[in-house]
Amino acid sequence: MPDPARELVTRAVAIPSVSGEEAQVAAYLTDWMSAHGFAAHIDPAGNAVGERGHGPLTVVLLGHIDTVPGDIPVRVEGDVLYGRGSVDAKGSFCAFVAAVAALPGAALTGARFVCVGATEEEAPSSRGARHALHQYRPDLVLIGEPSGWEGLTLGYKGRLVAHLRVEKPNFHTAGEGTSAADDLAEAWFRVRAWAARHSGNGAFDTVQATIQSISTRTDGLAQIAEGTFGLRLPPRLSPAAAEAGLGELLQDLPATLTFSGQETAVRHPKDNALTRALRLAIREQGGTPVFKVKTGTSDMNVVASAWPVPTVAYGPGDSALDHTPGEHLRLSEYDRAVAVLTAALTRLAAAPAPA
Repeated sequence: MPDPARELVTRAVAIPSVSGEEAQVAAYLTDWMSAHGFAAHIDPAGNAVGERGHGPLTVVLLGHIDTVPGDIPVRVEGDVLYGRGSVDAKGSFCAFVAAVAALPGAALTGARFVCVGATEEEAPSSRGARHALHQYRPDLVLIGEPSGWEGLTLGYKGRLVAHLRVEKPNFHTAGEGTSAADDLAEAWFRVRAWAARHSGNGAFDTVQATIQSISTRTDGLAQIAEGTFGLRLPPRLSPAAAEAGLGELLQDLPATLTFSGQETAVRHPKDNALTRALRLAIREQGGTPVFKVKTGTSDMNVVASAWPVPTVAYGPGDSALDHTPGEHLRLSEYDRAVAVLTAALTRLAAAPAPA
């Protein structure tokens, strides 16, 4: 007889859902939740939402159901599920749903569990999470991202994307002066040096700068050079402060500078009711809890200021496989994550609700 939890994740991964095209997988997930004791619906942002329980404690389990592009043939080989989204992050959200579906009746009188399969997390819009943060006032939050079944992710770095455009009258390359491409290159060298001056203890506390794109062209009358630089920001440097620093750094160059993708870094405390329940559950499954911070961003960044409550990102899988051609998830690890979540949520529902 098929295992319902494994069937859930296998079928969800088999449904393509690139950011902005999540309708089909959202419909599948809401149908599954409706058939397994949830009150389920698709909200105005396209999120797949399912609720169980009616207790005084509200736990929001926010995962994302969109993926980056890339066709990976979906298949199960032994214990391994291959497919885009198996790790990032349908595996995590399906683990949430399977765990809440497995909760005993007593847990459902102690807490209200809201599973939100969010849209467009892989896009700058974060549409699903931004809608959800206005709909709920949780006491505890779980973010669905791969941490490994023994891992608890407490924080993510911030982000800023800088867009530069240099336009200059065309001139012969044998003449004096700098080209538009020269000026763009100079801007990048300055940005890279500025990032190096903000180094800290380890990658999480350091500004990381990368070139996302560069292009040059001429129409015979003008030279145009454009570049996009991505910055990963530590908690001590806000996007607004980074914008001000870069603006001052590049003010003497003939470049138009604009910004997008602003996300503030977040790091949650490691000792609270949520982390304690998860640590106990991991140990009960024979694991050793490990706290982590990540150098990327997630929907944790989006909701942190609106939901100032104990928050952890958790989910099965190796985050090093995110977005890669070989993305895959061990189903035995998925099973353990479901067991950890079921035990932790049951323990939380039995505890007194926060004031």
